Amino acid sequence: MTNNNRLLSLALFAFGAIFCLIYPLAIVWPSGWAWHEGNPASNNYYMMIVGVYATLGVCLIRAAGNPAAHASLIWFTVWSSLVHALVMAYQSLQDPMHHGHLYGDVPALVLVALVLGVLMKRNAAA
Repeated sequence: MTNNNRLLSLALFAFGAIFCLIYPLAIVWPSGWAWHEGNPASNNYYMMIVGVYATLGVCLIRAAGNPAAHASLIWFTVWSSLVHALVMAYQSLQDPMHHGHLYGDVPALVLVALVLGVLMKRNAAA
């Protein structure tokens, strides 16, 4: 296994684990990770997002074992994270109550996209 492949596997595992922890992040830092007031479980939309990201997290953890076999999933994660971040940034700028997202989940999603994108490109070049 090349060093780039190890880094990609590590990043997939780490980001997968973090995606599985979206709910606890909303409890610890609600202004950066939740779009509503009160308990995260009180919002049906938020719980749907938690379910989608937890599922993606488990899939990323599984992909860490053989990233080349899961390239389409990884590229989906890159592009969907970037689109999600851009939409959230725009929405956060529209409502001062949601500016916390500009310091929480927006940069986190951009980081996921950049790290996985760069590591995928390096793996393809190797």
